[in-house]
Amino acid sequence: MKNKFFKPSFLAIVIIAIGVITLPSCKKKLEEAYLNPNNPVEGAIEAILPNAINQMTSTAAPPAGGGGGSYGCAAEAVNMGRYIQFWNAVGTGDNYDQMGGVYATASDNTGLVWAMHYYGIGPNAKFIISRGIQQQKWDYVGVAHAIFAFSWLTLTEEYGEVILKQAFDASRSTFDYDPQSAVYDSVRVICDNAITYLNMTGGNVSSANLALGDGYFYGGDVNKWKKFVYAIKARTFAHLSNKAIYATNKYADSVIKYCDLSLQTNADNAVQKWQGGNFSGTNNYYGPFRGNIGSIRQSAFICDLLTGASASSPFTGVLDPRTPYLVNENTNGTYKGVVPNLGTSGLSANDQPKTPWRSAFASTSAAVPDSGRYIFNNLAPMPVLTAGEIQFMKAEAAYRKGDKTLALDAYTKGINLSFDLLQTQYEGRIPTASKITSASKDAYMLKVVPTVAANLTLSMIMLQKYIAVYGYGFNETWTDMRRFHYTDLDPVSGKQVYAGFTLPSTLTIYNNGKPVYRARPRYNSEYLYNIPSLQAIGALASDYHTKEHWFSQP
Repeated sequence: MKNKFFKPSFLAIVIIAIGVITLPSCKKKLEEAYLNPNNPVEGAIEAILPNAINQMTSTAAPPAGGGGGSYGCAAEAVNMGRYIQFWNAVGTGDNYDQMGGVYATASDNTGLVWAMHYYGIGPNAKFIISRGIQQQKWDYVGVAHAIFAFSWLTLTEEYGEVILKQAFDASRSTFDYDPQSAVYDSVRVICDNAITYLNMTGGNVSSANLALGDGYFYGGDVNKWKKFVYAIKARTFAHLSNKAIYATNKYADSVIKYCDLSLQTNADNAVQKWQGGNFSGTNNYYGPFRGNIGSIRQSAFICDLLTGASASSPFTGVLDPRTPYLVNENTNGTYKGVVPNLGTSGLSANDQPKTPWRSAFASTSAAVPDSGRYIFNNLAPMPVLTAGEIQFMKAEAAYRKGDKTLALDAYTKGINLSFDLLQTQYEGRIPTASKITSASKDAYMLKVVPTVAANLTLSMIMLQKYIAVYGYGFNETWTDMRRFHYTDLDPVSGKQVYAGFTLPSTLTIYNNGKPVYRARPRYNSEYLYNIPSLQAIGALASDYHTKEHWFSQP
């Protein structure tokens, strides 16, 4: 490939060019003598940080959010969220409903996190770190490290082997891939560096100045950024649950330690907020203004889990009060979803659910007015990490360690945090009769929270986590499901951990009967310019996307 920055906008060109532009001495002297105040040589890091933050969910072409395209986790999840049955396609024959990958095509699908990292976050983060150190803005340097750690971990957990050591080297035309284990190690180092810089004072550290670049995420709160970093570090240990070292409790202890240092309340949540207006990048990617999700519908799996219709679920027969907050009803007033690759098959006309924008099932256009609930409206806050997720991560670690009492405590807190998040952030569009009440919540908790810690199961923990991060937590949930190979059994109950989850009855012919485990590197760079390196990791095979990751292997 030509480089790791694809088709840069003016801002990206400025960022990429750090330290590589050499001008004739006479021209340099002229420019130094006659600087144009209206055409700065490089952007201020305060102006660049918002785009780096925005990339964690999604970005859009300037002037909305910078970056040049719709990259990021939210954009990726529109298609790949079908793997974990957050949602599925309106019709039949959908590649992602069939767990297919993208190969030998110019499509950017499944390459959006690759672009997010190598084009969006990476150059921006490196520039902020470089200039921030020069300017002694240690808080900006720490935040850039935090975002970089998030980006590296998200990248490798989607693609596996990625370009680590040679990344962002503009002198190269081809790039070698590094093993996933090396990326995990690097993420931990980046996290440690982030904490070091976030702990620094003096110089030009200023919460007010940090807030200039962090106005729609943490508002310049360094302590919350520290908690964000610890959450990423907790993930690096939690996601290795299948490794032998985890069974020694060393990694379980690390998960618990970093969870306790991380997000504790919903006030700590890492959430992307939006200004609104007539620019794509200032609106939620899933809202009707941007019109990105007209072809998806809620899945049968999430609906059956919430309504208690799943016969194999530990919550069978229990209606979750969160249901109207997370999914939409049909004209019967019930909650149904689509089965992968079947579209409306098996659903009567009255059972077909409304769209995420609450239009009729068959509609694929944006709703007018904006009436979507939860994360599916223009100004809906978009979580990146939440305290609820952290508690379920802690619950799983404690459970695996054998501390069922601690596991039950964290499990209970996770559910309570999920309820609290929905009631405080997403209740405004819920009809009064459908709102969560103290009575409905208490009744539900009595049915899903064991009174004896010994009765807690891994399936309960993972299914409640699935519900709590539904919609926004695609990366985390897909990583979890792959750790359990989608259909692994709970060793205590003997039932599937993800009870009721069924692999699609039809997989694409390229899968050779296997489920998907990874995305291919971005076509528009790797498959055009980096073929020898792809061949070295086996990425030219038609079923490469079914190759299991290192993180989920023993």
